[in-house]
Amino acid sequence: MDLIAELLALVAPPVCAACRAPLRDPRGSLCAGCLARLPWLKDACSRCGLPEHRRRCPAAASALVRTWAPLAYEGVARDLMRSLKFRGQLRLAGPMGAQMAANLPRDLRRAGATVVAVPAHSGRRRRRGHDPAGALAAQVASRTGMPAARCLERIDAAPGQIGAGRAERLTGGRLAVRARGAVPARVLLVDDVHTTGATLETCARALRGAGAEWVAGVAYARTL
Repeated sequence: MDLIAELLALVAPPVCAACRAPLRDPRGSLCAGCLARLPWLKDACSRCGLPEHRRRCPAAASALVRTWAPLAYEGVARDLMRSLKFRGQLRLAGPMGAQMAANLPRDLRRAGATVVAVPAHSGRRRRRGHDPAGALAAQVASRTGMPAARCLERIDAAPGQIGAGRAERLTGGRLAVRARGAVPARVLLVDDVHTTGATLETCARALRGAGAEWVAGVAYARTL
């Protein structure tokens, strides 16, 4: 594999997935500068994933017992996610999933949970040709040794979510998810980006309604 990577590098020199600068190591995804600028999240609320509150936690009444993301959705992390999600660079799911798995809090790692990906709408998955959340969930499961299951599906018409607030996303049929098959008692629900929390909340409600006793949500990055 190293020889293949070296040969490909001669034809198409590898570049950093964030800043597009040339990479010395053809097996890498980020240059040293971008690695150093990853916006790691620290001291975030265990319920909503935000680093600070001025008022009551917005996830106080959530069906999720816990949410977590290793990074803020800005700078290098945002560039990586856009490359994975909108440019089809599925190879990035490996290092991004590794960052999630390596930093997963101990209580989530030891929860005895099954990894379940937030489901992509079938039409959107066909257009993109891949499923970012599913790819990240597979990496988290593989790298932590946790079991994985597919027990959720989207049943809405998949209207655009960009620009919609939490309340809007939760109403009007914009998001509809149902559980199918056997649902694990404890679930680690994986998404790509935690934005308003509406998608994670909808999935958690479906899982809890189907018998799950404990659902925690994780994502690669959290919007602030």
